[in-house]
Amino acid sequence: MPRTPDLAEGRRARRGARQRTPTEPEPTRRRDPEQTRADILDVATQEFAELGYSGARVDQIAERTRTTKRMIYYYFGGKEQLWIAVLERAYAGIRLAEQAIDVEHLDPLSAIRRLAELTFDHHDSHPDFIRLVSIENIHRAEHLASSPDFARLNSPVIELIGRILDRGRESGAFRRDVDPLDLHMLISAYCVFRVANRYTFRAIFGRDLGAREAREHYRTMLADTVEAYLTTE
Repeated sequence: MPRTPDLAEGRRARRGARQRTPTEPEPTRRRDPEQTRADILDVATQEFAELGYSGARVDQIAERTRTTKRMIYYYFGGKEQLWIAVLERAYAGIRLAEQAIDVEHLDPLSAIRRLAELTFDHHDSHPDFIRLVSIENIHRAEHLASSPDFARLNSPVIELIGRILDRGRESGAFRRDVDPLDLHMLISAYCVFRVANRYTFRAIFGRDLGAREAREHYRTMLADTVEAYLTTE
């Protein structure tokens, strides 16, 4: 006499009958809003850095993030707002790294060398940051100027340099009266030039500023230059 299927076997049979065919789409995965926003920023950073603000397309960014143009507009409002968000995140990266320097437990000379070396390291490992800043300068910083957040975001580095300079002058380690913004420009100019002009410099002079074997030479050269500027009259 044949055995009657029990209830569990019946449920398993029904589940098997309801399994998706190969042509049926996968069920929609619930998105994490913060992760989705971060993914969009990652791809947008690459697109803007490679193609510029004018050349980048929101449709392409949406395709690469497997989302929709409508979703990008939902998170950011539009292409200009997305560009500003990319710039803000790029600047926040270097500003956050600078604030991690333990200035209070370093002598002024060590602190300013550490800041110069950190800036060198960050720019060396984030060439997209240099490209983004260069692109915004092509547009005469019209997007940065429209957002008050950039001034607040970047002012802490000037305050940090100012504290180091004050301590250095008080201790007698620094003999030159230097404006913090001028020193920031000096450090940034060196680091940006090395990354932004690497290819033209190599084409003209036959020297690769980004060569790994020369990295420590240029890093030390920057720190020595800053130290010499501050410690001589």
